[in-house]
Amino acid sequence: MKDFKVKDESLAQKGFLQMEWASKHMPVLNQIKKRFSQEKPFKGVTLGACLHVTKETAVLVDAFIAGGANVALCGSNPLSTQDEVAAALTQLGVHVFAWRGQTTEEYYWCIERVIDHKPLITLDDGADLVGTIHSRRTDALKNVKGGTEETTTGVLRLKAMEKNEALKYAIIAVNDAYTKYLFDNRYGTGQSTVDGILRATNILLAGKNIVVCGYGWCGRGIALRARGMGANVIVTEINPLRALEAAMDGFRVMPMKEAAEIGEIFVTATGNINVIRKEHMEKMRDGAILANSGHFNVEINLQDLEELTVSKRLIRQNLEEYALKDGRKLYLLAEGRLVNLTAAEGHPSEVMDMSFANQALCVEHLVKTERMPPKVHPVPKEIDETVARLKLEAMGIKIDKLTEEQEKYLATWEMGTT
Repeated sequence: MKDFKVKDESLAQKGFLQMEWASKHMPVLNQIKKRFSQEKPFKGVTLGACLHVTKETAVLVDAFIAGGANVALCGSNPLSTQDEVAAALTQLGVHVFAWRGQTTEEYYWCIERVIDHKPLITLDDGADLVGTIHSRRTDALKNVKGGTEETTTGVLRLKAMEKNEALKYAIIAVNDAYTKYLFDNRYGTGQSTVDGILRATNILLAGKNIVVCGYGWCGRGIALRARGMGANVIVTEINPLRALEAAMDGFRVMPMKEAAEIGEIFVTATGNINVIRKEHMEKMRDGAILANSGHFNVEINLQDLEELTVSKRLIRQNLEEYALKDGRKLYLLAEGRLVNLTAAEGHPSEVMDMSFANQALCVEHLVKTERMPPKVHPVPKEIDETVARLKLEAMGIKIDKLTEEQEKYLATWEMGTT
């Protein structure tokens, strides 16, 4: 009896080719997989994951399987699943419940099926799996020892749960590892967001006014890559420190109400709701393009956009034209969902290599250690440094070590400055 649901099992061979290509560019995770296959740290352990079902995620899942794990997996976004990869994973024995183009009801049905497998450890990307366990499926709490969270948005949600004393098991914030957010959020989101915009529109970025909403690590990466393509980048922020940093990084900083009048492409990356609203859409120039690179499809207020619209049509894949009542036209990319995963393929494998190496080692840490207090925990420093060291080795890069004299100098105060 099949214990999975995917769009088309016949796509599996294409999925294996995608996995092979990704694996060639994920040397750190491959080293970890080799050790897992020898030590079997997950023997008898069920892992429940709600992640983007991509070729990179498949390489992570394959590493867990090599370590003896039983894996149940669903997609963390209705439009990000690569159906050929989902099909391939079923042949590896993974209980996959994912297909591209899910309805909201189907999306949560898939999450419920993962929970049905009674995972000991959860892996989440946006905290929907954890949220469901803590709301509709509290029966599963007794089985869960701990979990990991991949994204900024998910960590914010989980910290809110912790603050309200609603979080019932430990979560390691993989997103907050240096080897995650400094690379995945900055370089990965930056490149893949530009990739998604170009695939959806095929427009020239050089000379365009691109408004980046939010200057966290994802926003930084998007702004950096857009400037590298010759765009005039404008940053909007609510945090004075980030706004100051953006200004000193050489970007124009202004309120959204001002940016709305001059922007040609808008990209949200805040993790918050209704960043672009009716009051902004009413000021936008004809032909403005709206894209989201936050986690959920809530950063662009789609209800406001619909209220301003008299008709809409799909111009090309992931590019929808909204004809407004005053004659202007606005263009929405990827239905307001993650443009980098919906219109493109997500982060490059080289960057996900570090993110998923953190995931793999943090899951191992949770399995091997005593049950941790129910709060959001940082990634252990030794894991972060191990991932960085392995990545440098894979890149053929060597670095210096402290001499005994230098170690003594840093560890004492008696030497002074003489």
